[in-house]
Amino acid sequence: MSLESEVDLPGGAVLPGALPDALRAELIAFRRDMHMHPELGNQEFRTTAAIKERLERAGLKPRVLAVGTGLVCDIGVEGEQWDGGPSMLALRADIDGLPIPDTKTECPYRSTVPDRAHACGHDVHTTVVLGAGLVLAELHRQGALPRPVRLIFQPAEEVLPGGAADAIKSGALDGVGAIIAVHCDPRVDAGKIGLREGPITSACDRLEIGLDGPGGHTARPHLTTDLVTAAARVVTDVPALVGRRFDSRSGLAITWGRVESGHAPNVIPQHAELSGTVRCLDLEAWRQAPDVVVAAIDEVANLHRAKSEINYVRGVPPVVNEPGVTELLREAMTARRGVESVEGTEQSLGGEDFSWYLEHVPGAMARLGVRTPGERHVRDLHQGDFDVDESAITVGVELFTAAALVNGLR
Repeated sequence: MSLESEVDLPGGAVLPGALPDALRAELIAFRRDMHMHPELGNQEFRTTAAIKERLERAGLKPRVLAVGTGLVCDIGVEGEQWDGGPSMLALRADIDGLPIPDTKTECPYRSTVPDRAHACGHDVHTTVVLGAGLVLAELHRQGALPRPVRLIFQPAEEVLPGGAADAIKSGALDGVGAIIAVHCDPRVDAGKIGLREGPITSACDRLEIGLDGPGGHTARPHLTTDLVTAAARVVTDVPALVGRRFDSRSGLAITWGRVESGHAPNVIPQHAELSGTVRCLDLEAWRQAPDVVVAAIDEVANLHRAKSEINYVRGVPPVVNEPGVTELLREAMTARRGVESVEGTEQSLGGEDFSWYLEHVPGAMARLGVRTPGERHVRDLHQGDFDVDESAITVGVELFTAAALVNGLR
């Protein structure tokens, strides 16, 4: 692989410039193949095999995670595993798809799997880390990689509480001093990244509630538990109650996605089910949320004589970007594409299990622009028509490659 060089870094190391045309084309083809064959969390066997094969072809030694999907791979390490202390920079990608149909009717690489799609950009994240790994492996062969790097291809990001925990249990962070990631952002133009110090995503938990009562005739609601009314009051009153029990700056929000009860218009049902999410911008409020939310549900249910059964599923805390690692991403992107290629970004209410890594090591996530400049239609995440400007793959590879070099010279 021949790497063009455009920018000299301190210490004489070289920052790769434009990727070779052959590698750029290969990465686009890899992403499209992955886009056509999405696999759900912990079922990513084809995807894992494809990544492993390409890394091995580059002379690397990837290791499949203990759960059977996903893998880690060290570059610049002699022997099987790194034992030189916590100094490696880790590049993380998530590899799973979503359980939704691909609705891109004219796209030649649309999903071939019914009701499955890469509608969150994980195929791009994976391709970026793979491409960076191939470039960094070549730099290592040339003696131009100043410090070892670890690639983490993580399964099951979309499955609460996230596959990051399994990756960590498999030793993905052993020897890692810092970790970086990107997430596709269809609101940012390709060629740019969005950065933010501190919280960049929110916490996200899942809430499942069952309400029960004796049921009865709609002519006599006073003789039984009016379960539909009880469910309706939980839907409206619980978010209001919780909103008054947290500082409004915490941004805690309960949003319902499913409410089911009853079968006939003149029968008060015996059972109702509700499910939704609890999202929160603040880490401390997130830690308090289960107790406060469960208490509020019980209060409202008891008021209407309904018995409640609550399953509060812990999800992920906010991704909180560490200032030093955020600055590393800024330096890397600026060195490669100039100061105008970095823009500020806001904290979102989306959840990301990258946050679990940050409970152990400092790290930062950048928003990778995937919108074609000038395009008015924004293809939102988790929608069946989601797609990207594939030039973003090159941008992501250059960002991660530069970050590895800059980090190695610090």
